[in-house]
Amino acid sequence: MGKKIRLAYLVTHPIPYQAPLLRMMAAQPDIEFEAFFGTDFTTRPFVAGEFKQMIDWDVPLLEGYRSTTLARLDKQPQAGVLEPLSLWRPLSRGMARELDRGQFDALWIHGYAHVSHWAAIASAKKRGIKVMIRDEATPISAQRSGLKRLAKRAFFEAFKLGIDAYLAIGELNKRYYVEHGVDPKDIFSVPYAVDNDRFKAQAQEAAKNRAAFKRDLGIEEGRPVVLFVAKLIERKRPRLLLDAFAKIRANPALRDPVLAFAGDGPQRAELEALANALPEGSVKFLGFKRQNELPACYDLCDAFVLPSGQEAWGLVVNEVMCAGKAVICSDMIGAAPDLCRPGENGAIFRSDDVDDLARALTDVLGDADKLAAYGKRSLEIVERWSYREDVAGIRAALAHVLPGRIIP
Repeated sequence: MGKKIRLAYLVTHPIPYQAPLLRMMAAQPDIEFEAFFGTDFTTRPFVAGEFKQMIDWDVPLLEGYRSTTLARLDKQPQAGVLEPLSLWRPLSRGMARELDRGQFDALWIHGYAHVSHWAAIASAKKRGIKVMIRDEATPISAQRSGLKRLAKRAFFEAFKLGIDAYLAIGELNKRYYVEHGVDPKDIFSVPYAVDNDRFKAQAQEAAKNRAAFKRDLGIEEGRPVVLFVAKLIERKRPRLLLDAFAKIRANPALRDPVLAFAGDGPQRAELEALANALPEGSVKFLGFKRQNELPACYDLCDAFVLPSGQEAWGLVVNEVMCAGKAVICSDMIGAAPDLCRPGENGAIFRSDDVDDLARALTDVLGDADKLAAYGKRSLEIVERWSYREDVAGIRAALAHVLPGRIIP
């Protein structure tokens, strides 16, 4: 081994789920690490669009690693407002100069659908710097016509010329790259993960007050709780879950289940009106929950459902699995093939099929012992889907693009 590898990381903005991983990369003894952001709006409180709620992340986003926020070519957003991200936003400048200053060996980029990132790739290749890309795209992440698929394949043929390694967040993401002509030997597993230790510890702490939380909500002991955590918007399909729940709640084998919605959004009034047709106490609306309030919700439930019509990943699945709960996902959830294993820790149902979701709910809730075993298995699965695996995958990719410079 020679001198330390100098690794730059470029992403649109500081992402709460990524901060612990960036700290771990900065702690690698044989890597000099620095992150670059196109905008830093997430480091300050801002109002989220659908919620109309002030978001202030309760985790340190910039601590434990070196970082630089790049200058902008486009207009800075108004303070306190969620900045829209797009092909052209944020439009940053100065990355080429930073690559020269840092004398980097490799550039890791998160997200390929940004003009600033394309410019960074070109700057890196001009300087002989290896480029690694990580992105959320999967075969189910968007509806694509035949023409669009051909266009995307053509885009990748050109895009691949600038990329030395691909960091796959999961099985569907890897499949997407392969379908677009990427050689599997250039793909490395860097799974989408959350801070497992943090969520596990917070859920364990919340368990101490579970009985009181249930009493406050009017949920009697012994009644299984089905949980939904997301915005109450059409794409998340909360109405589908409510309709499926209405079909199964009277089944005596299911022990009088309760459905809890944690979240807010434009569909709340409609959902509350529909819930009024069910027996009192069958459906609970917990409202918008901040990040530090979610572990108590995860601990409260016995089974978690993410019924979205389309979800690039769904990190909430990781989070609830850290609390040791069964999970039910639609087949349009990116995380489902990796984390939701039918017959082991939950079920997968056909998207937008209310009867198949009702079937999944009945299967998971129908046996108390199996439900508990599913939860235990969820924790076992997610414990091997962590930042540790991410660091190992990044190191393996670096060893691939810079042979002899690092031990995987």
